[in-house]
Amino acid sequence: MTPPSNKGMRFPPEPLTRAEVGALLGAASRRSNSGVRLRALVATLYGSGLRISEALALLPKDVDLDAGTVRVRNGKGGKSRLVGIDPYSASLIQAWLDRRAQLGLTHRHPVFASYSKGHVGDLMSPRYVRAALAKLGMKAGIAKRVHPHGLRHSLAFDMAETGTPVHSIQRQLGHASLAITSRYVDHLRPTDVVQTMRARDWQTA
Repeated sequence: MTPPSNKGMRFPPEPLTRAEVGALLGAASRRSNSGVRLRALVATLYGSGLRISEALALLPKDVDLDAGTVRVRNGKGGKSRLVGIDPYSASLIQAWLDRRAQLGLTHRHPVFASYSKGHVGDLMSPRYVRAALAKLGMKAGIAKRVHPHGLRHSLAFDMAETGTPVHSIQRQLGHASLAITSRYVDHLRPTDVVQTMRARDWQTA
């Protein structure tokens, strides 16, 4: 798998809000094949918190939209897991599953396979996805970096904001331990520190 062009560089996490994810989806075409596929990919990354490698490895049999589940067969460390996905994200994925059937893609091909002439069924390149998301973010007018792992960050942030227990976030993201998830969430959402500082009153005049 091709490493990202910014491999080794560190950027601060910039989770997207729900409104920003909505703007991202709104900037993608609802009619073109590539737009429908990109909307479904955003829904998978944000709706289930998968890593880009996990999302691109999905086969149709791994996605049960009626049950609201996505199965990762070979996640980080070679571990498999079953995660949930919300109905709206599932509907965007279903739209792509319906479309891809018209493009020569079968159940043997990855969900997010290429459909271009001579490359039908080929794995999509992570580099292509990163570039497409960055371009989509610019089109949507989002000032933050828009990238695959950022959508995973955004799901974790949203789950924490809405009061989801840390152990549930851990299972959804596939972290090896609760401690990892706690650090992950605290880095994205340092609530205690922010509240403490907002409560300070040092004004003397």
